Amino acid sequence: MTPGGSQQLSTDEAIRAMLLLMPRVASRIKQIPVPEQLRSFTLAPRHLSLLAYLLFDGPMPVNQLAARLEVAPTTVSLMVSDLARQGVLERHDDPDDRRRTIVAITAEPRTRAAIEGWLANGATAWRAAFEQLTGAERATFVRTMQTYEESV
Repeated sequence: MTPGGSQQLSTDEAIRAMLLLMPRVASRIKQIPVPEQLRSFTLAPRHLSLLAYLLFDGPMPVNQLAARLEVAPTTVSLMVSDLARQGVLERHDDPDDRRRTIVAITAEPRTRAAIEGWLANGATAWRAAFEQLTGAERATFVRTMQTYEESV
């Protein structure tokens, strides 16, 4: 909701609103409990994006994950190795190119369900926020957040 219920904000009003809102958002996100089935794993926030890509877009090669996460392939390889060792991810040879490794979320039902449930909480919250916007407004919001992230 905008200050005073107005439909428009000046740049300074929007900055003030976001500076007050973002710490609360970050605090709430940090309070989301890791599902019981995943607590023994050493999952960090950086793993959420990796898991989200694999959940929403399906299995993919390490280089493709690295490009999407905007990190070096060696960084993704280390994360994948760690998560595979813990039973969160699985690695398979690419049938089309044996030199490539395809990464996927584990097929183990309880772990996979816990990951899906954990990420579903955020998807549900975003759905509630985005459903009230037009497609153009959603695109503007996403671009704005990307610009903010790049500028911080």
